[in-house]
Amino acid sequence: MKNNSFFTLNIHDTIKLLTQKLATVSDTPRLESELLIANVLQTTRTWLFTYPEQALTATQQQQLWNDLERRLRGEPMAYILGYQEFWGLKLKVDANVLIPRPETEHLIEWILAHCEHSPLRVADLGTGSGAIAIALASERPEWSIDATDHSPTALAIAQQNAANHQVKNVHFYLGNWCDALPPKQYDLIVSNPPYIADQDPHLSALIYEPRSALSAGVDGLNAIRTIIEQAPDFLAENGYLILEHGYDQAAMVTKLLQHQHFTDIQIHTDLAHHPRFATARKVAV
Repeated sequence: MKNNSFFTLNIHDTIKLLTQKLATVSDTPRLESELLIANVLQTTRTWLFTYPEQALTATQQQQLWNDLERRLRGEPMAYILGYQEFWGLKLKVDANVLIPRPETEHLIEWILAHCEHSPLRVADLGTGSGAIAIALASERPEWSIDATDHSPTALAIAQQNAANHQVKNVHFYLGNWCDALPPKQYDLIVSNPPYIADQDPHLSALIYEPRSALSAGVDGLNAIRTIIEQAPDFLAENGYLILEHGYDQAAMVTKLLQHQHFTDIQIHTDLAHHPRFATARKVAV
């Protein structure tokens, strides 16, 4: 969005202008306008409230118009800002990784509530930005966590996020699902894999995110099938397998787990009462 007729705007007026424009694409236009301005000024939203009469430079205004144009085209805020908050962590993201969703925090909550504090061996499959692995590592520094991803670019972002948060107990491996893991027996394997069907109409609203992190075959279950088939060879006796899945896939995921002789299979819902993830345990031999 070119600002051909430049005139000086202060923070107060810029927030008002952006809020009006963002109302066409956002449910929270005021918040997004503040975040965009704070990002360009490399400051905080609190600073904006403290100095509302501060004028923006021509360079700052032009960058802001460019960011606004991206948002008006439908690009997610996380990619424009370059980060996403997850579990209280500021994680770097770009178009090479899926944007972490708040719903995935339910997996973290369940794991922390049901798994011991003693040193555990954990695997996070398809780590993307590293959200799950880094969240668990930050809460349980005594755990050893191995995280895999098939994308070298995604893995580099996850490694940078781990370094940014000074996480020392996550190790990263390049490759598909369990194939990339070292030969260990894990107490817990967790994954938020792609689970949208290839022809699902919802994909049209997700064009900015990597398709390989979203869709997985005709029924969306290709990745989940592979993980469920592979996991028993990498799980210790009574070890947990935890999988995020689609709202309409609980019955099929349960059948797949039963077919591989998992026990204690449970489906858990999110705050909207939608089925969100499954937990199961490897049968003791």
